[in-house]
Amino acid sequence: MTMRSMKKIQSLLSLADVRINGDMPWDIHVHDNRLYERVLTGGSLALGESYMDGWWDCKSLDQLFDRIVRAKLEQKAIAIKDLVLDVIKAKITNPQRLRAFNVGKRHYDIGNEFYKHMLDKKMNYSCGYWKDAETLDEAQEAKLNLICRKIMLKPGMKVLDIGCGWGGFAKYAAEKYKAEVVGITVSKEQVKLARELCKGLPVEIRFQDYRELNEKFNHIVSVGMFEHIGPKNHRTFMRVVDKNLKENGLFLLHTIGTRESETVGEPWMDKYIFPEGVLPSLKKIKKAAKRLFVIEDWHSFGPDYDKTLMAWHRNFTENWNKIKHNYDERFFRMWRYFLLSSAGTFRSRRNYLWQIVFSKNGVDGGYQSIR
Repeated sequence: MTMRSMKKIQSLLSLADVRINGDMPWDIHVHDNRLYERVLTGGSLALGESYMDGWWDCKSLDQLFDRIVRAKLEQKAIAIKDLVLDVIKAKITNPQRLRAFNVGKRHYDIGNEFYKHMLDKKMNYSCGYWKDAETLDEAQEAKLNLICRKIMLKPGMKVLDIGCGWGGFAKYAAEKYKAEVVGITVSKEQVKLARELCKGLPVEIRFQDYRELNEKFNHIVSVGMFEHIGPKNHRTFMRVVDKNLKENGLFLLHTIGTRESETVGEPWMDKYIFPEGVLPSLKKIKKAAKRLFVIEDWHSFGPDYDKTLMAWHRNFTENWNKIKHNYDERFFRMWRYFLLSSAGTFRSRRNYLWQIVFSKNGVDGGYQSIR
């Protein structure tokens, strides 16, 4: 059975020019022959878990996943029975609403020190803008400035940041643009550090779900949060933004996206990284915004997320010795797998990064796109 399973896996991998125990950096090196049957029966979840367990290695996981996605192996090797059950579950339930704070506890609350050693100096956990940047710090500051310019931020304006993280945007907008900012997050650890980093500035950081909002803002931004809410809540999210945005205000949505509309997240990512997260599609976003907003600008720069993720991975591995006393080897392999496989999905253009600017009734004279 093991030999037959190995041949099936090798035949599949050969479509992406990937070999078992080969010499190329994207080749897989197997340490436990039980891997083949485990992956054939368990799909992408088993592939990720077996890597975490040390059953296989790859010198360049990012190159491996770039090749796997380009060859569309995910469509050829999907575990049908597991997917069907997940899809049925997603259609009859709304897990994101029932467990809105779950991702905060399981992902963002794993330790502020961990994220300090992985992210840029301003603690931005979303795609940087590398157009004129050479370092991660420069790319993240360029992203923050880009957002402020796109919403035409002026001194004294009141801005809402839905999913504010550690307050990177709030701090930047308050310091550089003299704005007043309210940031909300579902992570208690983020609230604690964000309040510390924004101390003395006109910034309020709240532990709050977006559905609880009921006040008016000049502009609203949401950076890297929309992916968490799930397709059943897209319309609710847009209605909340509409209710809290002044008539002449702008809303900027910064989100990862995909070509295909999905109802469930990737199994391994859902279990270990972002519980209940589902990437939105262009179609889903447009449907959610229908009759509420005018789309003024749609900016796609997904390859910049590849660079951002590779920079995070360098920081993570270079600083591992400083933080490893709080974690174990399986955690280390889990994060390497997450960061590098994600980089591969952006490099292959399986995933996108979009910044979308919305207005309620259209900008008088037209909106001037900013790059």
